[in-house]
Amino acid sequence: MAPLRNSRAAALPAKLSRSWLLASAASESNFAPALASEADSVVFDIEDAVPAPSKAEARERVVEALSTGMTAWVRVNGIETDYWADDLAALSRAPGLRGVMLAMTEKPEQVTHTAMRLQAGTPVLALVESALGIENATAIASAPGTFRLAFGVGDFRRDTGASDDPMALAYARAKLVVASRVGQLPGPIDGPTVGALGEDLLEACKVTASMGMTGKLCLRPEAADTINKGLSPSESEIQWAHELLDAHASGAVVGDGSYLPRLARAQKISSLADSYGLWNA
Repeated sequence: MAPLRNSRAAALPAKLSRSWLLASAASESNFAPALASEADSVVFDIEDAVPAPSKAEARERVVEALSTGMTAWVRVNGIETDYWADDLAALSRAPGLRGVMLAMTEKPEQVTHTAMRLQAGTPVLALVESALGIENATAIASAPGTFRLAFGVGDFRRDTGASDDPMALAYARAKLVVASRVGQLPGPIDGPTVGALGEDLLEACKVTASMGMTGKLCLRPEAADTINKGLSPSESEIQWAHELLDAHASGAVVGDGSYLPRLARAQKISSLADSYGLWNA
């Protein structure tokens, strides 16, 4: 019998997912631990995680898993590769497919063409990994079929020669944030911080959150809970929101021109705290 998905994570809408765990499809043994983890969303990976000679086998492994009780997203190969069409043809028949992450997205029509080959309504998460993709981010975010944007940090750095310093990647992250807002999408998903756990990962999440990004990719199940904490409203933010909303409900007088923006922020924090189950955490 297929293992059940973490029930808390399964109930959370993907538009609010903070941690996105990439589980290599090179081995079926990676699937169950990923699905049982605290990751808000799980992505079976048949792209970077699988060498070319094993692509077909990995694809079949994923379709089998998604046809026998498992549910997950799948990272598919880029549209310019020889594998993209076969990936989508196979996944379009998989009942447990939650959505696809399109690798190497550089143009808006790539998302639309991908969506058209899947069951109607299947969300496509555009993974932007190059200079061209970043410059086209606004058009990609507005393309029919685009559900959310994600940042492929490693490939972007290889493409541009940028370091992993937050300042070196600030433009790309900001571009994805602004593009997501223009396209009326949820906040974008930051790339993984490879090898980081604990405090180091929390520090990386501070950079992610400070840029306006609301999710983060990860490669290890144990990283998911840290990311969830790092990208959730803090205890002090929740307390502030609670106090402001209570005062507003009791008829507090608007104090200045910043009141309505602060009220909107408090309402957003309150909504997220409810969604993430944080009020009594």
